Amino acid sequence: MNGAAPPIVKGWCPGAHRPMMSGDGLVVRVRPFRGELSKAQVLALCDLSQRYGNGVIDLTSRANLQLRGVTEADHPALLGALDTLGLIDADPAIEGHRNILVPARRDAGGLTDRLYDRVLATLPDLPDLPQKMGFAIDTGPAACLVDGSADFRFERDASGALLLRADGAAKARPVTEASATFALLDLAHWFTETGGHASGRMARHLATHPLPQDWNVAEPRMQSAPSNPGPVPEGFILGAPFGKLAAADLQTLLETSGASHMRLMLNRLFLLVDGTPGDTPFVTQPGNPLMSAHACPGAPFCPQATVSTMDTARDLAGRVSGTLHVSGCAKGCALPRAADTTLTGRDGRFDLVRNGAPWDTPCARGLSPEDLNETL
Repeated sequence: MNGAAPPIVKGWCPGAHRPMMSGDGLVVRVRPFRGELSKAQVLALCDLSQRYGNGVIDLTSRANLQLRGVTEADHPALLGALDTLGLIDADPAIEGHRNILVPARRDAGGLTDRLYDRVLATLPDLPDLPQKMGFAIDTGPAACLVDGSADFRFERDASGALLLRADGAAKARPVTEASATFALLDLAHWFTETGGHASGRMARHLATHPLPQDWNVAEPRMQSAPSNPGPVPEGFILGAPFGKLAAADLQTLLETSGASHMRLMLNRLFLLVDGTPGDTPFVTQPGNPLMSAHACPGAPFCPQATVSTMDTARDLAGRVSGTLHVSGCAKGCALPRAADTTLTGRDGRFDLVRNGAPWDTPCARGLSPEDLNETL
């Protein structure tokens, strides 16, 4: 760590039933089923954001949505509205563990959708897992979820055969569609029975507890090139700088683009299914430097942050080469991995990390915003 006061790590993520208090009110996370919302659901969610929240919807690193600024008094009404829209589980325990990544570009009713249904049906049978653990079903036309946060990964090998890989392992176990969830149960029980709860995540657990040999058999296919804003056969991919979706702008986009659905993607991208945007504040072309800049809400919106983050990131985007991460504290919520340039808030100033993460040792400490202009 960088010498700052240790950040408070909750060990769980905010959900709909179990929101998290932040500096601007409750943070209510919505996990759309299959990462997809109909046009009607998007418009209704925009209305709820403006009625009960701060009018901005967050697109998270796990391709979920968050409403911020919700009061405790309004939370029951918001929860009821989300239930009516079909966006939450009735069981809070299932809701808290439904961290399932799927590719936005996939065949409707294909293997990915079928595996999603199987995993969803298996969640009640899984052993007690840490709430931050999640699943990736990276079985679409190309491998695109390797950088997504997940602990259990359904993937394909180079020939297209189905695999289940523990996050952090180089190789995987071959499975079939019929045996996929039985293998998932086996891996989850191995994790808990070998003390995985103490590690909290699969990759950390594997550092001290090697997998049985039958989980190290086949190599997954190569990762595909990253997606970028622009037209695709399914519709149009757009970018949301810093993951911020102004509800009024999103409303206009859905009403004018002809889109039937919205699918959430990693890297603060989203897909308009069958839609084409007109004039919009969202990013529609590759190469926008804001899409390489990452920032958490920062102060005063997060009680653990002592610096303003997004204005700093916006000012510096395009002036630094590669990826930029401005983190309000050492947790690094916006980008929990290394960036080319990382700025970590500490006591109202910034520590600078080159080619590292917010918790790594900085090469410079206590920089003011004015110092950044000279240093970067």
